[in-house]
Amino acid sequence: MKHDEKYMRHALQLAMRAKGKTLPNPMVGCLIVKGGTIVGEGWHKRCGGAHAEIFALRQAQDRSMGATMYVTLEPCAHQGHTPPCVDQVIASGVKRIVIAAQDPNPLVRGRSIKKLKWAGVDVVVGVLQEEAVALNRAFNKYITQKMPFVTAKIAQSLDGKVATSDGGSKWITSLESRRYARKKRDEFDAILVGVNTVLKDDPQLNPATKRKPWTKIVVDSSLRIPLKARMFRDFSCVVATTAKASKRKIALLEQKNIQVVICPERAGRVDLRWLMEFLVRQEISNILIEGGSAVIGQALALKLVDRMMVYVALKIFGDETALDAVRGLRAHNVGKTVELNDVSVMAMGRDLYIEGKVKY
Repeated sequence: MKHDEKYMRHALQLAMRAKGKTLPNPMVGCLIVKGGTIVGEGWHKRCGGAHAEIFALRQAQDRSMGATMYVTLEPCAHQGHTPPCVDQVIASGVKRIVIAAQDPNPLVRGRSIKKLKWAGVDVVVGVLQEEAVALNRAFNKYITQKMPFVTAKIAQSLDGKVATSDGGSKWITSLESRRYARKKRDEFDAILVGVNTVLKDDPQLNPATKRKPWTKIVVDSSLRIPLKARMFRDFSCVVATTAKASKRKIALLEQKNIQVVICPERAGRVDLRWLMEFLVRQEISNILIEGGSAVIGQALALKLVDRMMVYVALKIFGDETALDAVRGLRAHNVGKTVELNDVSVMAMGRDLYIEGKVKY
């Protein structure tokens, strides 16, 4: 068991190399061990590409005969972008396979494990399972609930303000926090903001890595966004609006190859739940909300947010007219507030960085 954990930890590290690049597919790592030597390894690098097991088998070649395979997720048993991996694993002559976690996909979910056992392969399931499940939390929600995994990011003062009363917000947090926040974008496949963020800051909303799947989404119920907004310069862009929007402006945006989505309204604004359901049908499974206050507030009120990333500058505005980090929740008592569980806190430059799971 100690050796199994050692090699599975290696496989998990391999899987992590593709963080943010495989969505909506899971991150998967695989290695093949024979006589105490790693003879093949691989990881799933992109959606539509070869799976981790195939890369490892190609490297191992005939050395896979009688070897042990370590894989972080149950091999696929269905025809997708690629043929079923389980058949190639069996054909390779692997004698034993150690699987961290069962695939939650109903098309797989235990089928490959049964098939491997029928073929006479010794199967062990559950080694470092908790770590493997946590690695693919976005994929797990996408495949089982048909909803994207949503993380909300806030950069605020110690007293919960994101801008001064006159709208000034550059820069509340330190350079170290801003660089880290930009790098964290690479873990997602889409970023979502409200139109006020675009109107105020005209951000590019790009990830740190230019060559990765990436979609920029702006929520704009009245279609106030400028046609020359910098966010439109590259990557895929989606503007979520309502029937109030100007048909002429919709046409102008569509001429720029920008996808305009007409959403139903909720309290006069874009219905974020409907939008999330739409986005997941577009295979957008892991979304970062970067503002503004009302968008994050509505997402929390609708219980759409799974995790929070909060950068806290050790500054106090002390101004009741300054802009709050979150608006619109209206908790009537302390027992009705949104909380964070499984929290991690670390110092970052002159700031604190807090990340945790949202508890409703």
